[in-house]
Amino acid sequence: MNALAALRSAWRALATNLLRSILTMLGIIIGVAAVITTIAIGSGAQQRVAEQIKGLGSNIMLVMPGAQTTGGVRLGAQTGQALVEEDAYAVAREVPEVQVAAPTMRTGVQIVAGNTNWATSAFGMTPDYLEARDWPLASGRNFEMSEVNGSGKVAIIGLTVAQQLFGDADPIDQVIRVKKVPLTVVGVLERKGQNSFGQDQDDVVMVPISTYRNRIQGQSGGKLKRVGSISVKVREGVSMKQAEDGIRELLRQRHRLQPGQDDDFSIRNLTEVLQAQEASSRVLALLLAAVAGVSLVVGGIGIMNIMLVSVTERTREIGLRMAVGARSKDILAQFLIEAVTLSLVGGAIGIVIGALATWAVATFAGWQVAMDPSAIALAVGFSAAVGVFFGFYPARRAAALLPIQALRYE
Repeated sequence: MNALAALRSAWRALATNLLRSILTMLGIIIGVAAVITTIAIGSGAQQRVAEQIKGLGSNIMLVMPGAQTTGGVRLGAQTGQALVEEDAYAVAREVPEVQVAAPTMRTGVQIVAGNTNWATSAFGMTPDYLEARDWPLASGRNFEMSEVNGSGKVAIIGLTVAQQLFGDADPIDQVIRVKKVPLTVVGVLERKGQNSFGQDQDDVVMVPISTYRNRIQGQSGGKLKRVGSISVKVREGVSMKQAEDGIRELLRQRHRLQPGQDDDFSIRNLTEVLQAQEASSRVLALLLAAVAGVSLVVGGIGIMNIMLVSVTERTREIGLRMAVGARSKDILAQFLIEAVTLSLVGGAIGIVIGALATWAVATFAGWQVAMDPSAIALAVGFSAAVGVFFGFYPARRAAALLPIQALRYE
């Protein structure tokens, strides 16, 4: 019997008991659909974290004020006022692992442009901040040092602010007012999207840090020029731990902290935090896929069960075929083809259901998903392997029957 004849015979046998064949395929259908859906959800989660890492910037650390202690009472994180502008410049100058260090300040403001207004966050920063965050400009230019030193009335805005204030019009050279201070828009930032906390990073207006302090905050801050945080970008190929140790040692020296005394600042390695989150999402995706794969094994056991029943029911047919010249390998091929056909047809239906389930999750739940062709190939290949593995024993049992015994079977 050639392969085509064996395939036709297998199809006829499966079509004869159509309902039983469908029920047999159900385990494979559910398994393949579950594998595809879970892998798509897991891949979407990994892509989301990767986007957050890209949006954050590469090799970035954030130096924040530490806890303030008043009368022996610690007031909590970021309540201290230890960081100053010169700390950032010293870090960039004296720590060799650091590429740039940008001091920043932040507050909520109401922006007015013509008859339109919008509530957003205002950042006081230096030109190095965009380099530290790997944040290019969509149009316009960065601040000049003369504008930073002279409290220039200029601003750079995010895409969300640009859309809310100017719609489709070009914001460059337009004038906005922040706390009654007129600022000329000199640049528009590229889109960053949401951060890991779900905040819109494009909903921002940036001004020179001296402009922020002198015109928006309304005070000079004295000679110390205190800042809210310092964004640090570490050079490529340099150990983040080594850079962190260098920054900590320098700031402790500058703040005259004694050995054993707690830091009055904190250093956060944001990239490592997000990479750890990415690793966790990857492990979770693999775990979900493994759990879904169990249903494929259960479906394979169902195929084995039905094929064993089929061998018993068709014992006389097997004996008749062997009596008229069919060889053992022909019987083996026929039952293997039936088992693999059940798996592949169930896998194809499972792919369709898995794609629909993935679309439903993305549409109605709002989750980010990613359909990976390799996941589909894996599910189909695994379903075919299940058919071969669990179909071999019943097929081998059928091929091992003796024609005389088979013909006498009642």
